[in-house]
Amino acid sequence: MKLVLKNLSKSFEKKQVLKDITFEFEQGKIYGLLGRNGAGKTTLFNCLANELKADSGKAYLITDTEERELKVDDIGYVFSSSILPEFLTGYEFIKFYMDVNKDKIKDDYTINDYFELMKIKEEDRYRLIKDYSHGMKNKIQMLMFIITRPAVILLDEPLTSLDVVVQLEMKKLLKDIHKDHILIFSTHILQLATDLCDEIVALSEGELELLDHSMLKDSQFEEKLVRILKEESSNE
Repeated sequence: MKLVLKNLSKSFEKKQVLKDITFEFEQGKIYGLLGRNGAGKTTLFNCLANELKADSGKAYLITDTEERELKVDDIGYVFSSSILPEFLTGYEFIKFYMDVNKDKIKDDYTINDYFELMKIKEEDRYRLIKDYSHGMKNKIQMLMFIITRPAVILLDEPLTSLDVVVQLEMKKLLKDIHKDHILIFSTHILQLATDLCDEIVALSEGELELLDHSMLKDSQFEEKLVRILKEESSNE
């Protein structure tokens, strides 16, 4: 399975954020999407998830049997700031989510099985979401795509503000499931990307560049990445 972007562009007034992007992401890899703040990482995700309409271009999902345009149902999107119904408990929300998506659920797990998978304690399952920590809210967001298992998973800065234990739990979870998905992890923290990701993609000047995988642990890799990202800053 592949996610293929063809000539994807997006502008805001006079600033072109995405410039005619053509790129391929493959199933079974975790891609680290790196860029400076404001480079357009969230804009790219929002265009793929149909939260924003691209000015031109398309995204396609290619499998062994078909090639078709990417649909909203193909995507699991973990936002940097959670968008959850805070008036519900975690248990109430997940029960509602499972009821609404019952035709997409392939695993024969109970609600509590899913909470156990995410290491969410029993007492926390019945607390209001508004009282959850940022890390707990992110766990609930991630639990949503664990339940429905969409083809493409977009993670927008999901680990940046989490404590060390939750970060390690989330990294393990992503590594455990990545073989069945196309997983793109947006961050501006280089160490997170090199620790977790199979491939590093730089977004600079509105364009995507796949960096040489063999250089990930090499000091030259960091120098090249800094040079690429500085070019964008100098041209603003």
